[in-house]
Amino acid sequence: MNGIADQHETMPSPASLAVRGHSRLLALIRAVPIRWRILSIAALNSAVVAVLVALIWNGAQVLGAAWHDVRQVRESDKVLITLETETGHLQSLIHRYITQPSPDTIGEISRWHDLVLGTLKTRAATDPMLSGSANRLQRVTERFLGGFSRLRTVQAKITKTYEDEVLTPARDMARLYSIIEGATSHRDAPIWPQFAQSREAFTAMLVAANTYYLSLATASAEEASRNTETIQRTIPVMIDLADNDLQRMALQRLNERTKALSEGLARLSAQLTSRTELLRDAIDANQAEASTTIDELSDKMRQREQKAQETFDRTLAEISGKVLSVAVIFLSIIITAGVLIALSIRLPLQQIMTAMHAITSGDLHRNVQGTAARDEVGEMARAVDVFRENAIAKRKAEDELRASKERAENALYKLNTAQQNLVDAERLAALGGLVAGVAHEVNNPIGISLTVASSLARRTEAFEEALRSTTGLRRSQLDEFVKTSRDAAQQLVGNLHRAGELIQSFKQVAVDRSHAERRAFNLREATDQIIASLRPALKKASITLSVDVPENLVIDGYPGSYGQILTNLFLNAVNHAFAGGRSGTITVSARPRGADEAEIIFSDDGAGMTPDVRRQAFDPFFTTRRDEGGTGLGLHIVYNLVTQQLGGRIMLDSRPGQGTTFRIIMPKNAAKAATDGQPTKNQDRDGTSAWPNRTMSSS
Repeated sequence: MNGIADQHETMPSPASLAVRGHSRLLALIRAVPIRWRILSIAALNSAVVAVLVALIWNGAQVLGAAWHDVRQVRESDKVLITLETETGHLQSLIHRYITQPSPDTIGEISRWHDLVLGTLKTRAATDPMLSGSANRLQRVTERFLGGFSRLRTVQAKITKTYEDEVLTPARDMARLYSIIEGATSHRDAPIWPQFAQSREAFTAMLVAANTYYLSLATASAEEASRNTETIQRTIPVMIDLADNDLQRMALQRLNERTKALSEGLARLSAQLTSRTELLRDAIDANQAEASTTIDELSDKMRQREQKAQETFDRTLAEISGKVLSVAVIFLSIIITAGVLIALSIRLPLQQIMTAMHAITSGDLHRNVQGTAARDEVGEMARAVDVFRENAIAKRKAEDELRASKERAENALYKLNTAQQNLVDAERLAALGGLVAGVAHEVNNPIGISLTVASSLARRTEAFEEALRSTTGLRRSQLDEFVKTSRDAAQQLVGNLHRAGELIQSFKQVAVDRSHAERRAFNLREATDQIIASLRPALKKASITLSVDVPENLVIDGYPGSYGQILTNLFLNAVNHAFAGGRSGTITVSARPRGADEAEIIFSDDGAGMTPDVRRQAFDPFFTTRRDEGGTGLGLHIVYNLVTQQLGGRIMLDSRPGQGTTFRIIMPKNAAKAATDGQPTKNQDRDGTSAWPNRTMSSS
């Protein structure tokens, strides 16, 4: 019995046998390279895809036929929606024509008429699902459009009746009222109360008639009728109270025109009623019938679409069932194979994952296990060990880089702070200069105007007291007051005109591109035209002019802006370079600069500028001749036009006693200009200063 028990204890259990079998299977799988294990999974997936594609292709044929029916129904429904939209819009246009008749409205109605018929003939008639109903829709639409033709005839009669039988008598009556008023000697005449009542009734009648014509308001028609009756009642009374033949003749004529107006209003009311009935019966009723027909067809389309959709859904459900069955079978096979392959890789990879977690957590000194293995997992372990060594080197480099970065950030913060302080200071200085310039320039003419106006007010009060005095007003006092008023008015006009010119100049600081006309122009012709308008000023100042501009240089831009630029440069030279009547020479030249740009040079041999003046020459409201009326906006406007309107840049070079040179470089096609509106100061290639994006003022 003990021998039997010992033999039983040495027999392996079923669980241990299963574990051993599982280990042998994994050993066989690990004998296969990992890449072949993965390729086996890919092969199984490819087989699944091939089977599923075959099933889907077979079902796609059935689905395609069902979907074709659905798509055809939806296309037909779109045609119906288009027809309903077009007829509805045509109806609204006809209603607009009733209230606002115009050739444009008629033209638009005609265009939509053609659209509706075109949709019926080209789309509805050729649609396989609508071809049987297109004729019915076309007949309803033609009746609808025929009603509009009759409606136009009635509208023409209404317009003629309103013009000939309402407005024409009304104009005659207004003229007759004026004659009667002129023939009445004073407001206390016996006829005047009845006349005022009659004319007031006429005005109210005219307003009510116009309101009725435009809005068909019944209350307005009744009011027009009541006021007409009031006019007819007052006319016999006024005839009895008339005190001259002219009044009686005008009143008799007024009675005749009032009767004609009353008849015209009655005829207009009848015609408007006829138009309303026609609009209701011929337009709205036929449009409603067309909408009903379209709704019926839409219901049929929806039923057919529902049937096609049911076929589509049923076929899709069958295909889905087959695909699901195949997918479940293959998925079971793939999962089983995947689990076995995963188990053959998971344990070796766990060691690598443990090492990776240690590296990512910062434990770089922990060794990587499995680096001695010769399979793919061993290669991965060796790669992880190399990564660990690189991470150690990277940490060292990052520590060094972090220290350097902190030092650089401290320096950069200080630099940005200093730069921002400079920008804020420059903005505050520019704002202060602008406010001071505006206040200084506008204050003088406004102050003088206020002083003159106050003086004139005091003289007016004295004149009024003299006029009310018992001694009367002498001729000398009247002459003196007229002379004083004339002088004050001239001073007010002159000073306010000066203030207006200054304000207009200030407004030109920001160039309004939306008011500039753009076109292609010949630079030589434009230059000659501008110089021709400036030659009187140049002759007066004894200035010689030299122009060298090519004949064939064409600019696609803003000739008005170019003219203002050249004019401001000339005037700046006359007022500053050749001040005090000094003679000299101004040279204007131009040349192409590459394929896309042109260069314009404006130079003089005048007084030149000091470094301080040259530095501020383009600042707004900066001028060296403020006490002589200078505003400091000339070069500022020039620069604004060059950089923002023309998309170019301008350079200034000047020395005291050596003259001044302006170089303008702008694109031949202004559309290529790119302006950002922010002032930056750069250097051109020749070393002169350039401000590519800021406005300018004269010095």
